[in-house]
Amino acid sequence: MNTLFGRPDFADADRAQQNCYLLANGLGGYSALSGAFSATRGDHALLMACPTPPTERLDLVHRLGEEAEVDGQRFCLSTQDLDRAPGEDGWRALALWDAAAPRWVYEAFGVRVTRRVALAYGENTVAVQYTVENHAVAPCTLRVTPWLRFVPKGGRLTRRRRFLWQDGQIESGGVRLYYAVENGRAEALPLRFESEYYSRHDAPDGRHATGLCAAAGRFVFTAAPGGTAVFAVVFGLGRALPAARTVLAAQARRQKAQADAAGLKSPLGRALSAAADAFLVQRRSTGGMTIVAGYPFFADWGRDTMIALPGCALTTGRTADARSILRTFAAHEQDGLMPNLFPENGAPPQYNTVDAALLFLNCLWLYHRRTGDDAFVREVWPVARHIIEKYRAGTRHGIRMDEAGLLHAGEGLDQVTWMDVRIGTHLPTPRHGCPVEVNAYWYNALRVMARLAPLAGEDGAPYDALAERVGESFRRAFWMPEEGRLRDVVSDVPGPADTQLRCNQIWAVSMPFTPLTKAQAAAVVDSVRRALWTPCGLRTLDPRDPEFHAQYGGPQRVRDLAYHQGTVWPFPLGGYYLAALRVGGCSADARDALRQDLELLAPALREGCIGQLPEIYDGGAPGLSRGCFAQAWSVGELLRACEAAERPEAAGFEGGWAE
Repeated sequence: MNTLFGRPDFADADRAQQNCYLLANGLGGYSALSGAFSATRGDHALLMACPTPPTERLDLVHRLGEEAEVDGQRFCLSTQDLDRAPGEDGWRALALWDAAAPRWVYEAFGVRVTRRVALAYGENTVAVQYTVENHAVAPCTLRVTPWLRFVPKGGRLTRRRRFLWQDGQIESGGVRLYYAVENGRAEALPLRFESEYYSRHDAPDGRHATGLCAAAGRFVFTAAPGGTAVFAVVFGLGRALPAARTVLAAQARRQKAQADAAGLKSPLGRALSAAADAFLVQRRSTGGMTIVAGYPFFADWGRDTMIALPGCALTTGRTADARSILRTFAAHEQDGLMPNLFPENGAPPQYNTVDAALLFLNCLWLYHRRTGDDAFVREVWPVARHIIEKYRAGTRHGIRMDEAGLLHAGEGLDQVTWMDVRIGTHLPTPRHGCPVEVNAYWYNALRVMARLAPLAGEDGAPYDALAERVGESFRRAFWMPEEGRLRDVVSDVPGPADTQLRCNQIWAVSMPFTPLTKAQAAAVVDSVRRALWTPCGLRTLDPRDPEFHAQYGGPQRVRDLAYHQGTVWPFPLGGYYLAALRVGGCSADARDALRQDLELLAPALREGCIGQLPEIYDGGAPGLSRGCFAQAWSVGELLRACEAAERPEAAGFEGGWAE
């Protein structure tokens, strides 16, 4: 995938700062700044450390201020909008940005400066290397000022805070950050503060428009005329810091290995395979692996993990990590439910999700198909069986099986499907009753149990018998023959929400086991294509619906009202592509059509966070990405679609069509 940007992309400050890079360290920490090396979000940082993976994120080095001087002429490398002060305009000298490395090349006054940034995997360490090619007749001096915060991600620095700059370390608020300077010198400066302005992302979304940073010192490097010099600075929470070249080389090796991990041929598939690595991280509280839902906002969520796992872990061959994640969730099952949020800082886990447990069973099935790991199935079988038992008998949040075999979910103000927004006592997407995707997951889970039961020494026939009953009830309750599609919800008190055209019906076709006839499945795929499909994702609501919102933005309440009311989400697009492939019989023509559609997605990886897929887009003519700039289930589900285009058997389709 082409990740190079040049002068035509930097026509003005807005265009130069439109996109960003992301580096992740496998702990939940990251480095992310704009293509112009600026912070355009409060959650941007050169070093967002994570001392307690994956949730204790600390904004340590927010960004770097960089200025070069040669023969009395000065120019900025860094770019930053400042509040009530002239900003930095390094974008004017920026000639090239390679977002993958990442690498920046600047040209001014006979000097070329190349900056490289790398994040050490498994450590809270960032390295910044400068190569200065000085063709001028005078020395070139490069001054680099780290702008610091030392606050939790999203926290607010105050002018009362003090920073102690010492040889090799900076201390503030009980946190000690170490630094190592290569071929240059560090010098302490009087403490000063600056207020940055986040005009492109945070301010329009109703977040803080400004953020305070502090500087207590800087690094100075000098390149002689007519030669090339290499400088670097490394920051980290560990006292023993590696050389910058070591961090850079290790990052390059890992990026290539992760691009190769899925074994896919398409550039899109290789790019998404590399992107998936950012989300698989350690969780200290459980001692296992987990999946971060999205950067920069989210930690790990149960539902998101179960949706992202097949693509991010199985497609990429990280089966040991998948097993670790599933084992962790199995250990925390309670009353048939899987945690939506894990325990942290003494707080109990939260279990407000109906679908995570059912998707856990789906992940177990896909894991077993990949690995043939019978022993692990036997290990977690008691948990799997308990999930089914509790869902049948009834558990929390109104989750229960009715006389027809369908699953009810939700009561009171509980929002337990993925469309879970609640604004006070208002539910923008009320889905209490029998949600269509939940019941598709339920049917799939029963079929999975029937096939896995013999591995645990049990009879699978009762699960198959119940699945037959559920399938018949599903077709009778959800199918609308006049419209040629499925209801979104079957409620005890029917209302307009029940028959709204939403993307949730697609999972009744894309799961390994489907309760639909082939004709019904084909009609569902057609209805989604006509009303909801975009090259970047599926709309969550038919644009003709009076509740449709074309734009996502503004204050929190306004954003919440639009969140599932038309906003485009990339991750259901993966389900759509698997469903279309299935309806097409995984034929050569169906695979070719899938590849053509996926080609339309490729440009999305060159917008927003380069090489990643975002959480959402606007529902009307989706253009710029919104929400999290890198989202695990977006990457995971579209990576599965890429794999299915090359290896359709990987989709896991089983069981055929209903009669």
